[in-house]
Amino acid sequence: MPSSTIIDPGTPLPPFAVPLGDPAGIGPEIVAKSWVMREARGLPPFFAVGDVASLRAVWLGPVELIATPQEAASVFDRALPCLQVTDAGVITPGTPSVDGARTALQSLEVAVGLARSGSAAGIVTAPVGKEQLYGVGFTHPGQTEFVAERCGVAPHNAVMMLAGPSLKVVPVTIHIPLGDVPSVLTVDLIRARAITTVKGLQRNFGIARPRIVVAGLNPHAGEGGALGREEIDIIAPAIESLRDEGMDIRGPLAADGLFHSRARETYDAVLCMYHDQALIPLKTLHFDEGVNLTLGLPIVRTSPDHGTAFGIAGTDSANPGAMMAALKMAAEAARARLTHGC
Repeated sequence: MPSSTIIDPGTPLPPFAVPLGDPAGIGPEIVAKSWVMREARGLPPFFAVGDVASLRAVWLGPVELIATPQEAASVFDRALPCLQVTDAGVITPGTPSVDGARTALQSLEVAVGLARSGSAAGIVTAPVGKEQLYGVGFTHPGQTEFVAERCGVAPHNAVMMLAGPSLKVVPVTIHIPLGDVPSVLTVDLIRARAITTVKGLQRNFGIARPRIVVAGLNPHAGEGGALGREEIDIIAPAIESLRDEGMDIRGPLAADGLFHSRARETYDAVLCMYHDQALIPLKTLHFDEGVNLTLGLPIVRTSPDHGTAFGIAGTDSANPGAMMAALKMAAEAARARLTHGC
């Protein structure tokens, strides 16, 4: 639903749009398996967006073509609804192609448009092959930045949160070399990520006053400057300014003590300084149920926190756990937005 629309929280949500990602990856398989598990896992109604042939290449279950998202709800109980976007050509699971990448991109474009119009409650994106997308003119670092642009949101305002049942993390820097992280970190960047994180927790999870902890960059959070000054010069000033503005935020704290079970009970999300500092604990704890939730967008967007897995595509061995978790989290976020009128 558009964020400006306030609707009775009891109103049924429209179905979710699920672009199938690269037709040669595991996206079609995990979407189909999620439909099979829809009742057991309490999944919201959804429909696939892409080439129906990619589903039929890996699954013998019922698929029904739909012309509009509105048809999906009536179809969902008996078959996996699929909105056909284009023909991906010959689909060989595990062997990506230019036509497949083009189909993935067009499917993502259509899904975003449906969510922005309110025809879909949000989007849950299956994984894409970036190398293949770059071959068809894709110029964004990933799907997150593409979705942000199509929603009219500046890329730096779209924040990636990785979430599992017991842990939510936000990396301040993402896909850059580790050696570049200290020069990229600024007070303003940390502040922006923290503010978007707090708003995202309020908007998508209904947490009225989120508790944020911030990891240090260096071992032992810099050891008072002995192991680096980023904590003293950059991270601490950002935290102090946010605390002065009323945010419940602590740090910088040593990252090696932030992720055990007792520590996780004391916060709602961790702001991490670089990619692996966030993703290693998340994937260790919740590898098969980790969800990528994009904060800062006017629409709900989630995604499984894994890739295309071309190596196992077509072998019927892909685990749909993360896709099912992404669907459930999307529904929770959409419902929270309706409940809180945002």
